[in-house]
Amino acid sequence: GVFNLAPYSFANAVSADPPTLIFSGGRPDGQNKDTIQNVLDTKEFVFNIVSFPLAQQMNVTAGTLPPDVDEFQEARLTPAESVKISAPRVAESPVSFECVLSGTHDLKGAHSGGNLVIFGEVVHMHIADEVLLPNHKIDPAALQAIGRLSGPSYATTNELFHIERPNWSKDLGKIS
Repeated sequence: GVFNLAPYSFANAVSADPPTLIFSGGRPDGQNKDTIQNVLDTKEFVFNIVSFPLAQQMNVTAGTLPPDVDEFQEARLTPAESVKISAPRVAESPVSFECVLSGTHDLKGAHSGGNLVIFGEVVHMHIADEVLLPNHKIDPAALQAIGRLSGPSYATTNELFHIERPNWSKDLGKIS
């Protein structure tokens, strides 16, 4: 009954069809942390993309807050109603994915409680107009997504480069 937010270092898209996202959460002492337990109980979650302007609020949600603390309120973020699930999304996030639990995979740790990988099928997307290109793709420069590298170090998508994939039939013999 209390809103929970948590950033995850181990998170990614793993499939376009069906659209599927994953994240992996630690299980200290073999016990599920709040987010993992909430997903297992409700069978749904929202995967919010963190943009650079939200970095400080995201960091607040990374703290070890008690389960009875509303993390939206603590981080000064706005819960927005989702369309297809009951969990709220972060209104300030430029991209949010409403997901239903489609599976889990338990990674047993040798020196800890291990991790639980959560698979979520995307059932609805929220994309802010300011990050959407005319071809209906997301503009990474406008998105300003951040990602955790290690410890307190993060990276942004400010410096982009493009490399065209080789086309073997067209470029036969020219790839080296």
